[in-house]
Formats: sequence, C-alpha cells, structure tokens
Amino acid sequence: MQREVLEKIYAGFLGMNAGIRLGAPVEPAFWDSENIRKYYGELHGYVKDYKHFAADDDANGPVFFLRALDDMENFGEPTPQDVAEAWLNYGREGVGLYWWGGYGVSTEHTAYLNLKNGIPAPKSGSIHQNGKTLAEQIGGQIFIDTWGLIAPADPARAARYAVTAASVSHDGEGLHGAAFMAAAISKAFETSDMEEVIEAGLAQIPADCLYRQVFDAVRRCYQNDPQDWRACLAMLQAEWGYDRYPGVCHIIPNAGVCALALYYGKGDFARTIELASMCGWDTDCNAGNVGTILGVTVGPEGIPACYRGPINDEIVLSGISGYLNILDIPSYSKKLFGLACRLAGEECPEPPAQDGTLHYDFTLPGATHGFHVSDPIRCMAQASEERGGSLRCFYERLIRGEGFKLFVKTFYRRRDFDDERYMPVFSPLAYPGQTASFTVALERLHGDQLSLTPYVKESFTGREILLEPVVFSDSFDSQTLSFTLPDVGGGVIEEVGLKLTSLSQAKLYDAGSLYLTDFRLEGKGHCTFDLSLSKKEFASVLPFSHNHGAWELVNGHMEAMSLGHAEAMTGPYFARDMKVSGTVTPLSGESHLMSVRVQGAQRGVYGGLGVADGVRSLVMGKTVHGRWQLLASRPFDWQEDHEYALTLAAEGQTFTLTADGGEPLTVRDDTACAYGMVGYAQYAMGRTAFGNLTLEER
Repeated sequence: MQREVLEKIYAGFLGMNAGIRLGAPVEPAFWDSENIRKYYGELHGYVKDYKHFAADDDANGPVFFLRALDDMENFGEPTPQDVAEAWLNYGREGVGLYWWGGYGVSTEHTAYLNLKNGIPAPKSGSIHQNGKTLAEQIGGQIFIDTWGLIAPADPARAARYAVTAASVSHDGEGLHGAAFMAAAISKAFETSDMEEVIEAGLAQIPADCLYRQVFDAVRRCYQNDPQDWRACLAMLQAEWGYDRYPGVCHIIPNAGVCALALYYGKGDFARTIELASMCGWDTDCNAGNVGTILGVTVGPEGIPACYRGPINDEIVLSGISGYLNILDIPSYSKKLFGLACRLAGEECPEPPAQDGTLHYDFTLPGATHGFHVSDPIRCMAQASEERGGSLRCFYERLIRGEGFKLFVKTFYRRRDFDDERYMPVFSPLAYPGQTASFTVALERLHGDQLSLTPYVKESFTGREILLEPVVFSDSFDSQTLSFTLPDVGGGVIEEVGLKLTSLSQAKLYDAGSLYLTDFRLEGKGHCTFDLSLSKKEFASVLPFSHNHGAWELVNGHMEAMSLGHAEAMTGPYFARDMKVSGTVTPLSGESHLMSVRVQGAQRGVYGGLGVADGVRSLVMGKTVHGRWQLLASRPFDWQEDHEYALTLAAEGQTFTLTADGGEPLTVRDDTACAYGMVGYAQYAMGRTAFGNLTLEER
C-alpha cells in the first residue's frame, strides 16, 4: 500500500476525534438545535477549550474493540465472538469505555451483561434477545470507524468487518448503520466525491431499509435547495425525529443528521462536522462518524488548524489498561496501517514501532506526537516539513538563565482535565532504567551559548530531576541525546523532556530554532510504587486501574474489599519477562494475590496466598475468559493480620512464586499469556492490605 493510505488513515482518525470533541459539549438532550443556535450561533470551532479531552465511548469503542485482531489466536477475519472477547476484556465493569445506563436501557450495557452471563455473540445483541428498540440504537455505527480505516478502498470488506463487530451489541437498522459508515470510510480512500462515497455506503445495505429511506429523504431536500440545511433539518425533526423512534438514542434520526452533514457539507471537513453538531441529537457520535469520512477524503492538510491544533496528536481513553489509555495518534495510525496491509496480504512499507516502544518520527504531515512546550511566549512549537519532518521550536529573546522545556507527557493526573468524562485511569508509559533518545538540530539566529538538559518530572511531588547538560555555541544539523531514566523515589514519571536554557553573556539574548526530528523511549524498566506518596483520583489509587471491589489508601497500604473479585493493575501492558514483589496482609477471606501478564479483565497469571482442597496454601493460577483456574499449590499456613513478602516472576512460560524468601513454587504453562501488566488481586470474598509494589523487567 502507498504512503498516501497511511496519511489518510491518520487524517481519518484525527477527523473522528475532532468531530467527537466538537459535538460532545452539546450532546445532552437539552442541547437541541434551537438551544445550540441560541447560545453558540453558527459553529466555527470548538465550543470548549479543554485542557485535555477525555475520550468517550465514540473513541473508546473503535480502539478497544479492534484489539480483537491483536488477541485472535489466528490473525484474520474476526468473528462476532472474537470481538465480544474484546468487549469483556478491555472494559472495567460499570466504569468508563461506554455508557453504563442500565440493563434494558443502554444497548452496550445490556450486551455486556448478556455476554457476562453466557449469551454468546451475535445473540448478545440480537433483536430476538433484546428487542427491536434496544438493538437499533445508535451504537451500531459509532464504534466501527477503525474497521473502515483498515479496509481502504474495499467497501464490501469494510462493511463485513463492521457488521461482524456491531452484531455483538446491535441488530437490524443498527447493523445497516455499521455497514454504511464503514463502507463510506473505505470508499473515501479513493474519491472525494461525496455522492460516490454515500452511494458506496448505501450499496452495502438493503434498498428498502429505513436507513436507506432517511438518506433518500435528505437527498431530495438537498436537490430541492442545496443551501438551506435548516429546512432539511426541519424535515428530519418533523418526519424522522426521536418521537417516532423510541429508546434513548435511536440510529435512524441520527442517520438523517449524518446524511444532512455529508450532503450540505459539500466535501468541506469543517463545515461537515459543524453541521452534524448544530443539528442536535447525538452530536458527538454524528460529528465523529462524518469526521472520519471527511478526514480520509481531505487528508491531514484538509483539517483546519482550529480543529487539529488542540488535539495535539494525543487522546486519552478509558479502558481497563492505564497504559493503553495514553494514545499517540500518529503511532496508532501506523498500527492501523500495519493491520490494513496484513489483512490485504501485503507487506507494510512503514511498520509500526514494536509494542512497548515509543518511537515518534514526525514524518506524517503536521505530526506533533503530543509534545508540549512549557512557555508558549518564549517558544512557539509547530510541526514542520523541514529536515524530513520535525517539530520546530522557535525561541527568541531569551536572556541568561531563561529558557523553556520541551516534553511529552507519560502520565496524567486529575488536574490535567476539566471534567471526569468516562473516568480515565493511567499507568505510566516511562519507567526508570529505560532509555530516552532525542534527535535534535539547532539553528542559531542570535546569542552566545545555550544548554540542553534532559530531565524527568515526578508526578506526586512535582520534582524535576535534571541530568547532565550539553552546552552548544553553534548551530548543528543533527545530534542524538540519549539518557537513562533515573529513579524517582517511589513515584511516577509524568514528563520526559529537554530543558533549553540560555547561557549568553549579559546584554545578549538567544533566538533560534530547535528541531526535534526523532524521539524514542525503549528498554526494560524497573520501579517501586510507594503507596505513601499515592493519591486517589478518578476513583482509583494511582497509578492503578481497578476492576471490581472497593479500594482505599489506608496507612500507606492499598486495602481491597470484595464480594468475590477485586483487581488492581498497572505497569507496561506489553511486559514479558518480569519480576514483581510486594507485601500482602490477609485481613479476611481466602484469596490474596499478586499478578503478572494481566491483559485485562479476562486474562492473567496470579500467585499468592489462597486455599486449595480446604488447606491454606501458596497458590498459582490463571484466568481464561475471566474464569479462575488453579495451576499449582503447596500447603503454607498463612495467618490473617500477618504481612507476607511475596515475589512473583515470569520467565518465558515459567512462573515462580516465593513467600518470605522461602521455597519457591514453580509452574510452567505454555498456554498462559505471553505479556501483560502487573498488580494485585482477589478471586474470593474478603479483605486484603496490599503494600508497595516493585516491578523489574528482565
């Protein structure tokens, strides 16, 4: 596949997120089209200036449900049950990912509980199981953008993928919406003609379905008067509104809005997502879907700076893995491009970075990779085509001792957000012992000397740890500054970056451009998470994400209480060989565990204190499809209210557990997970006090 396909995938994913971000503030029901018009007028940019935008279901679903392809035993055509496993694995039950509005109310919540209770996909989302109203809500089309992006210029295949994925939770018109959107996205790779794009989508659904009928109604309005979109909206409100289609958010009225935006937007990205938002109803869903289509059509250069700039190539998600929740859009676009090539049976000309490695090369048009500057007055950072693609940091009027920081965020806090949309949780991307490399160039305009100092920032204390500076007097074309991330005293690394400081003599000032052309963060990390430093934010003890149970910080420990299952997970998602150590104090119950290679809610390896055949023991086990399986045990007379030092190690497919430095319990399991996160868990009712956690990649 050509590089143009990669750039269009990048633009499509950017466009989706721009549409979601524009529409989200006016999504609640009281924001009908008249109130939007009254309070915001004609939209020509974001209505809210978020510090960072916490993604909602419209972005979570396209990312996490597509991970079915990563988890399949044999890569290829997914089945509904493959996608269902992703539903169950990547969501924290009741928190984040999508709208948990109640069984029989939220289509997604209903499908999830059906799956949890043994109803397989696609029955889990069928009209027969859930009824027509629930099965035909809007979710059928809002989670499928990525399935269109990985099938470029192949609308039939894109529609097939999308229907497979959507059938986990939807049926009927919901599946028609999935087929239409994915096919339209796919067709946008080969034409900018909106009529052709729309027809390609409609060709994948029945000619007599309601979805087709609402598009035909909008087309007739457009042909009658291609300028008066509000007349078309009035027709939709009168003839296709929520009053005619029951449920919380039916797909048909919103399909009409998407049709209106695609026709009246006339191929202009900004106008299309603005129209989708100004119409009301499910604004973020509709603007997100048409944003993907138009993003692919216009490419990166066709997305205006007012929509692209605030995104800054970064989104945060709200799945179960805090590590996966921090997403770099150019890197993710390369992953999608790699999947597209594999599914098409082609070699990928630009393979993505290895999982667990960050590599930002700035070659995609306008890419910034989420880099920030600390002082936008003294330094202006912009994507540049210079030097083969770079981030250009133009600085001026720096006097001796002044400067700025150029950094990427590797962890987020509550203070980084304006609200608690979808309760995101985070594990750090950066760990002591890893290597960070910045490839930079310098163009001096004025001044004497300056220094570049690598640094990291610890999150809980705010302390910046400065490493060895490098002093420059002249311009240079390229130089790579590499350094090992230092220990941060039990905390979490929040920033990794460079600090530029003027060393010029008095009465001189520095001006020039620093170009960042490549950034890497790689290698094996190690750290201790000191719970005495930790905080509880977004209902989670940092830097853990929790699934089930009640978790609190108590006297420097993390206490868990559950009715049967409670789990806390953290660390790099793609860690393989790992040793994890910590303290466990049983307070009540029969399960007090550590974990390695946890891939979410469904899969992981565990070791600790438990009961086997009625005897208190050291136990080793794993979860498969969310169900506990005992692998090995040995009697060990552990006692309540006594603290035990546990170590659990994974090397290849061999797992070893020790308690208080005693005789190890070892088991080999060739079917256990090959990589994953670490943490603490219970798999029976009880209470446990968990202490500081130390992890060491090997």
